[in-house]
Amino acid sequence: MADAGTVAASKRASAPCPGANLRPSAADSAAVDAATACLINSARVAYRLRPLHVNRYLEGVATGQVGGMVRWNYFADVRPSGQTPGKLIASTRYAVRAASLSTGQNIGWATGAYSTPANMVATWMDSPPHRAVILTGDFHDIGVGVAPTLPSVLQQGRLGAIYAVEFGARWL
Repeated sequence: MADAGTVAASKRASAPCPGANLRPSAADSAAVDAATACLINSARVAYRLRPLHVNRYLEGVATGQVGGMVRWNYFADVRPSGQTPGKLIASTRYAVRAASLSTGQNIGWATGAYSTPANMVATWMDSPPHRAVILTGDFHDIGVGVAPTLPSVLQQGRLGAIYAVEFGARWL
């Protein structure tokens, strides 16, 4: 859960990104995904890094990741089958003709009012390992997936959302 400082930081970060304060639902998934990518790019620009390009193959992996976590009732970077985010990305057309591939992933979940893109990105920026992924200068591309529900292992009667963001760079 976020504290008052994180909520304040999320409100500051949300100004330039439409949809940043939306609570995810089935009706606004595209706006929530776009707001999350926008907020990550705003954070990168604040650290003098280039913004990332939204990539449909990375979006597909991110969407599959959150869908899998809900369907198979888990919360982890690695799927119960053992597939890592890097292997999932490498198995898509994103990796075609790439001589070298660099990938990263952030996942997160929140309930109620804390489930907005602004709060999720602020929470990641307050977490050194998640911030390091967001601020990796080598990444060129991003894909966001958000499910407006939680795996039952996390839910415990609460409504919320689960996020996955895939980061990538490929060199030909």
